Amino acid sequence: MVTRFQRYRQIADVLVKYGFGILVEEVFPGAGRLRALRKPPEEKRSVYERIRLAIEELGPTYIKFGQIMSTRRELLPPELIEELQRLQDRVAPLPFEEIRPVIREYCPNLEECFDIIEEEPVAAASLSQVHRAVAKDGRVLALKVQRPGIADLIETDLMILRSLAKRAESMFPDLRVYNLSGMVDEFSVQIRRELDFSQDGMNAERLRRNMRDIPCVLIPRIYWRISGPRLLTMDYIEGVRIDDVEAIRVFGLFPEEVADVGFRAYVQQIFVDGFFHGDPHPGNLLVTSRGDVAFLDYGIVGVLRPERRRAFVDLLLAMTRTDVTGVLTALGKLDVHISPEVLDSVKDDLYLVLLDYREMRLGRVNFAMAIRGLTDTLRRYHIRVPSTLMLMMKVIVMVMDIGTLLDPSFNFDQRIRPYLIEITAQQRFSPENLANAVRSLAGAAEGLLAIPENVNETLKTLSEGTVTIELEDADLERIVRVIDRTSDKVVVGLVVAAIVVGSSLVLRVANLPIPGYVSALATVGYVFAVLVGFYAIYSVLKHGRALRR
Repeated sequence: MVTRFQRYRQIADVLVKYGFGILVEEVFPGAGRLRALRKPPEEKRSVYERIRLAIEELGPTYIKFGQIMSTRRELLPPELIEELQRLQDRVAPLPFEEIRPVIREYCPNLEECFDIIEEEPVAAASLSQVHRAVAKDGRVLALKVQRPGIADLIETDLMILRSLAKRAESMFPDLRVYNLSGMVDEFSVQIRRELDFSQDGMNAERLRRNMRDIPCVLIPRIYWRISGPRLLTMDYIEGVRIDDVEAIRVFGLFPEEVADVGFRAYVQQIFVDGFFHGDPHPGNLLVTSRGDVAFLDYGIVGVLRPERRRAFVDLLLAMTRTDVTGVLTALGKLDVHISPEVLDSVKDDLYLVLLDYREMRLGRVNFAMAIRGLTDTLRRYHIRVPSTLMLMMKVIVMVMDIGTLLDPSFNFDQRIRPYLIEITAQQRFSPENLANAVRSLAGAAEGLLAIPENVNETLKTLSEGTVTIELEDADLERIVRVIDRTSDKVVVGLVVAAIVVGSSLVLRVANLPIPGYVSALATVGYVFAVLVGFYAIYSVLKHGRALRR
């Protein structure tokens, strides 16, 4: 097992070898003790090519990380993306004697499971190698065997990557916009899934079920009895790479028809099933002599919930219609957030991208140009994009590139639009949407039916005097002032009323023998009451206008 310090040393040596000694000095702790840190880079190679070569030499963890980063067109320069897409995950195979114990974990007695296991692998990668075998019943199988010790090496590399990401963010604040630590965390989840071959097998089973009604699409069957986290046993598929046009023609097949099969398969996976094969490089797509397109390697898959599928359909439709507003609306639904400060500039750039595509698509211009223009715009303004969206875009671009290779007249725009329109119509009347509409109507009806009961509860609470009203201090002071003025007016009104009533009684009995001064007092009381009444009316009107102001 390689220790963390030993691995640090190996990584530093590789980076120095390819001319990144200055970076090693800055980022690696204790790098000053290393030799030849300032070795000059090879003049014949660009910096991006040297990055790719260093990644390949660093091994599986960094190759996988580079392959995943090759989908992040909104973050990295196009030249680096191009180099990362060329990463080759090929290594020298291990001797069969080192692989045999892994197979024995799941089949202790090999002779009872297989008639033949070919010791020379048909393929070898950094995580695994594949051996052809013949079962007792005559079926030809492929054994995907995990390389011993690879899991420990990857865990060590993940610790180092996480440490280097945090160190780089602290030393270079401008890098924080890329969220390097978040990328490493996301990558850690992905590569640990790839190390679990059982997950690969379940992905294959799900793809196989989803593709069962698509003609000429082949997903190998998984044999779980002799499979597990470190061994995956499946049907062996004989075929040629999908980019080998001459070999396809030797089979007597038409490459244009092969392109159509692959296109229809990915439309079904992305827009209908929401579960798609996420690594469609030509080595993972084989064409059989019968014309079937076989999908291999299920470690990277994309998952799209229904609402995200609808948003992605809206995005592609808006792009084919040169609708900038529709593009931005769909991006918002896909959790792409654009700050108001750069929104107008983003709109202008997107409009130019779509305008260029609209003017040029009459010729042989691939829709990939519009997608690359979109991702370049997002990168220019440092707009973060969910990894699933970038994976979808990467897959679509790769499918278009393969389609154009097989069929030079392949036009993604013309082919995808009828599918998108049909999918949109189906989604509007899908069982899920109808169920949502029924739930909404049921909720609204339930709310309407609950109104009388809610009103009764409110009235009951009011009648019981248990209503609690929360008031702020300013509101409370205002209410106190109003109550004081109101009580004063009530007192004055009562006094005036008493005077009027008393004076009326005195004048009513004026024919009785009472002193003359009493009648005079009654008359004065009437006059006083009238004056006070006029003043009260004036005061009420004056305070009412003040309150309204």
